[in-house]
Amino acid sequence: MNALVPLEPVTLEGRYIILEPLAEHHARDIFDAMQDEEVCRYLAWAPPQRLDESLELIRQAGAVMARRESIVFAQVWKATGRAIGSTRLLDVRPLDRQVEIGATFLARDYWRTAANTESKYLFLRHCFETLGCVRVALKTDGRNVRSQEALARLGAVREGTLRKHMNVRGYQRDTVYFSILDTEWPEIRTRLASRLYA
Repeated sequence: MNALVPLEPVTLEGRYIILEPLAEHHARDIFDAMQDEEVCRYLAWAPPQRLDESLELIRQAGAVMARRESIVFAQVWKATGRAIGSTRLLDVRPLDRQVEIGATFLARDYWRTAANTESKYLFLRHCFETLGCVRVALKTDGRNVRSQEALARLGAVREGTLRKHMNVRGYQRDTVYFSILDTEWPEIRTRLASRLYA
């Protein structure tokens, strides 16, 4: 395969989570999830203070998707049908056959549940088995130890730190990079599936 399959909006469904393109009907749930300061601590953008700001964030995400620069997903908890967070495929590099999974946040009630693990599992399966990726990158704020530990539990390899990499809401953050390669995916897939579904 010479390049990635073109990035198209898609719905990915697991046992616990549905990843579906973020849309205006998710605005209230996304707004509610982002009212917890800890949920938004390391995001690159400020959390919405009003529902109309949540709608504007979703409209901006829609514009990015229309340009095929990324696909922004709502993470919907199947048991309730509510959006409990958002995540995206971004930094698409078709010729290099690489994408990044990032800009993820999840309502605190769903931390350390199957929600994040299954979301990443569904994404990784889609990236490697449908899109034809050879590398999937994941990055996090250097201060976000919880996220770094979660990525390590997935089986992602820590590649290194870009120092003072990004200005995030006035803070010049270090960025820690992780990745998973296509050659590592079969073993990671088996382990994650066992963890989620055994």
